[in-house]
Amino acid sequence: MARRDTGQRSPEQQRLPPGGTRALWRAVGYLRSYRLATGGALVSLVLMSVANLAAPMLIRVAIDDGIGRRQLVAILAAVIGLVVVAVFRGSFAFLQSYLAERASQGVAYDLRNALFGRIQRLSFSYYDQVETGQLLTRLTNDVEQIRQFTGRGIIQMIAAVVMLAGSVGLLLYLNWRLALVSMLIIPPIFVALMYFVRRVGPMFREIQQSLSHLNTILQEDIQGVRVIRSFVREDYEMRRYSEQNEDLLEKNKTVIGMFSNNFPLVFFFANLGTLLVVWYGGYEITQRTLTIGELVAFNSYLAFLLQPVFTLGFLASSISRAGACSVRVFEIIDAPLEIHDRPGARELPAITGRVEFEDVHFRYPGSEREILRGVSFVAEPGQTVAILGSIGSGKSSLVNLIPRFYDVTGGRVLVDGHDVRDVTLASLRRQIGIVLPDALLFSGTVRDNIRYGRLDATQEEIEAAARAAQAEEFILKLPEGYDTVVGERGVGLSGGQRQRIAIARALLIDPRLLILDDSMSAVDAHTEALLQEALDKLMRSARHTAFVIAQRISTVRNADLILIIDDGQVAASGTHEELLETSELYNEIYNSQLLPDDARIAAGDGV
Repeated sequence: MARRDTGQRSPEQQRLPPGGTRALWRAVGYLRSYRLATGGALVSLVLMSVANLAAPMLIRVAIDDGIGRRQLVAILAAVIGLVVVAVFRGSFAFLQSYLAERASQGVAYDLRNALFGRIQRLSFSYYDQVETGQLLTRLTNDVEQIRQFTGRGIIQMIAAVVMLAGSVGLLLYLNWRLALVSMLIIPPIFVALMYFVRRVGPMFREIQQSLSHLNTILQEDIQGVRVIRSFVREDYEMRRYSEQNEDLLEKNKTVIGMFSNNFPLVFFFANLGTLLVVWYGGYEITQRTLTIGELVAFNSYLAFLLQPVFTLGFLASSISRAGACSVRVFEIIDAPLEIHDRPGARELPAITGRVEFEDVHFRYPGSEREILRGVSFVAEPGQTVAILGSIGSGKSSLVNLIPRFYDVTGGRVLVDGHDVRDVTLASLRRQIGIVLPDALLFSGTVRDNIRYGRLDATQEEIEAAARAAQAEEFILKLPEGYDTVVGERGVGLSGGQRQRIAIARALLIDPRLLILDDSMSAVDAHTEALLQEALDKLMRSARHTAFVIAQRISTVRNADLILIIDDGQVAASGTHEELLETSELYNEIYNSQLLPDDARIAAGDGV
């Protein structure tokens, strides 16, 4: 069961982590793979900024030299210059936008691949603790926020810096006294913006968390729609979704409120700057130390000065949001792989199928309770080992240690004498066929699902595996036979049909070790008997070593070795006949399943 986050955060959690800025620049570092597009966008940006800065100077020439001195040539030169500037500005704006978008899409592509690749390799213990909605949000919304920043945000930030530096230089060039007066408004604007950034930053991480919880509820409800309707819980789920949706709405409204409360103050200081320029500039004109054209150009450059300041203020929210998203993305990319190849791990050679548990202890990561305690047994090549026990006794945990879905916390698991931790995961799992209880199928054809572990399998091999799994009869009755498309998770097939296709999928790779984890729970008794008979013949002829977890003794009574797991320990082991003679627990299970009521009463089990 995934650990559920209540949504409550401590003050420490509400702050953007110290690594937020570092994570953001790490994401920006992905632009290095797209140097040509990024470089082209930056060059286009600089040229566009130069064109923007040239326009007020041309207007000054038109006013002072053209209109003021009544020289038509100066006016025409200024107009032609403005047309050229407009063409250059438009061209470079398009080029900058196009190249920046290409580079940002590449960053998103690389991040999605890196995230998905990591998700494919993360340990099962990671999925025991994380919500699916969290992963989906980080793969989609968080990556998109980073893409927008690398595509637009960082370009706008650099453009703001270029325009800020250029505007300051030209203001000082035109009139240094007026420039110093106009710059009196910059410090209070920066103070207001920094106050805004400090407040809004933590909220964006909260918004992303809230969106993740909303996606988790959505994902759970889509998967569990049959359960919801069976228990008439539509109204309850609607309330649950609405409450989380309202939480997301309130957090977004809080951010909007921060914008609304902060930026009127910023614009007040900006208007105050214009007032100062008009007042002092008018005074300079009366003193004949400033021309009208210079004042007009100066006011334009003041707008250019304030525009990047405003841009940086608005970008502060994007930086905070992208930083929070970057932290969440790299939390997955940097998540430790608890199950991985050890240094020097070697390829596992073709095995005969001998499996040995030596004093195995196991507990799940983060838990203090031991699921398995001192389990020891040996499965010889070609044997069928049945595992019985109550729910929660540790049956599935035991077989999960063989392919290293988890690692033992004590003792060893040996395959043909090799500790499974000393061989590569791929070479180990390649020789193990596994059928899990949920019998997951992928959207696609029946053929594609059966050959999932061996894409090069021939049609004859696919059909042979289907026959061995007692699946061919119902497959041929499907509308398109092996080409019938099944829905997501096998929708359109019964539970028993999905399990038989899953068994066929495991048999097709011809594994030396076969693990059937309660894989016949959804089939009827007749199909179970046929399937068990076919599997028995197959395992005898192919010398598979099989581990079968089952709830019914009828499934495992012919096994070479039956293990009774009770409270994480092997309470009894032996063949069916041996256990009937020696194990009271096995007799209790046997009597409860096979003997009629009067026989159980006679045996003292029915009173």
